[in-house]
Amino acid sequence: MVEIFKTLGDLNRLRIINILIKVELCVCEIEVILDINQSNASRHLSKLKNNGFLDFSKDSLWTHYKVSKKFAKENEYLFKYIEKKLSENEIFTNDLKRLEKYKFNNLSCKKIAENREAVLNIIS
Repeated sequence: MVEIFKTLGDLNRLRIINILIKVELCVCEIEVILDINQSNASRHLSKLKNNGFLDFSKDSLWTHYKVSKKFAKENEYLFKYIEKKLSENEIFTNDLKRLEKYKFNNLSCKKIAENREAVLNIIS
């Protein structure tokens, strides 16, 4: 239990959980939506994965992450509480707006690789 709360004790990890609750995303998509660098994203994703919060799959060059259904089911009340609290905070609602813009504009890992700054401008 202590590890669960240690894992949740970081703003960027909560931001990652917040967007992955909605949709499975590739690492590069998480980076651009949250506007964080690759090493920062990878470090937090690793911690979340190692503590059971996330599942992942590899697709050629890309690694996709999603919230673990097993974690959500085993920790149902905690998970619902987290979802509720995230929806009440401006930081997290702004991240969801950026996610919406990303999806609405049909952006992709390929477009991020071609011109990360242009994608950032679109979703900002």
